[in-house]
Amino acid sequence: MATRAKNFQLVQSLSDEHIGLEARAQAGDHLDTKIWLRLLACSTQIEQQIRQLLRSRFDTTLPRFDYLAQLDRHPDGLRMNVLSRYLMVTGGNVTGLTDQLVKEGLVQRIDDPDDRRSWRVSLTPLGRAGFTAMAAEHERWLAELLKGVPSGTKDALYEHLGQLRVHLAQRQTEIDTASLQENTSTRRPAR
Repeated sequence: MATRAKNFQLVQSLSDEHIGLEARAQAGDHLDTKIWLRLLACSTQIEQQIRQLLRSRFDTTLPRFDYLAQLDRHPDGLRMNVLSRYLMVTGGNVTGLTDQLVKEGLVQRIDDPDDRRSWRVSLTPLGRAGFTAMAAEHERWLAELLKGVPSGTKDALYEHLGQLRVHLAQRQTEIDTASLQENTSTRRPAR
C-alpha cells in the first residue's frame, strides 16, 4: 500500500501542464480507476508529442503517418475497406485521405485481382521513400521519449500490458456474448 501512495504522490509532483488526464484521480479512488487514468495520460502525452514532431519535421499528421504505415506493412496493397478496419476509421475518412495521397503521388489505386469491383491502395516508390524516412525518425523519437526508463521496467511494462490486452479481449467476448443473449431474449416473437 505504501508503494501506491508513493506512486500517487510522484504523479502529484508533476506540474499542471504535465499532469493531464491523471489530474482527475484522487488518492482515495479505486486502483482500477487510477490505472485507467494513468494509461490514458501516458498514451495521450506520447501521442501529443509525436503529433507535434510529425507536424514540425514532416508537415504531416498522425492519421497520414498511420495510413502510410499500414500500407508499408502490406507491399501488395490493401482493399480500402480492410485499410479502414486496420485504421479503425470510417470508409469516408479513408477515401478522403486516399484522394489526397494519390494527388501527392504517395499512394496509388490499383485494380484488385480478386474482385474487379474493388480497388487496392499501395505505396508508390515516392510514398515508400517518404514513409521510410518518417518511420526512422518516429522510432528515434520514441526511443528518446522512453530513454530514461530502465530496460527491465520496459520489459515488465510490455509484458504486463500484453496480459492486460488479453484480459480485455476476453472480457469483450463475454460482454458481446451477454449482449447477444440479452438482445435475443428481449425480442418479441413474430406473429
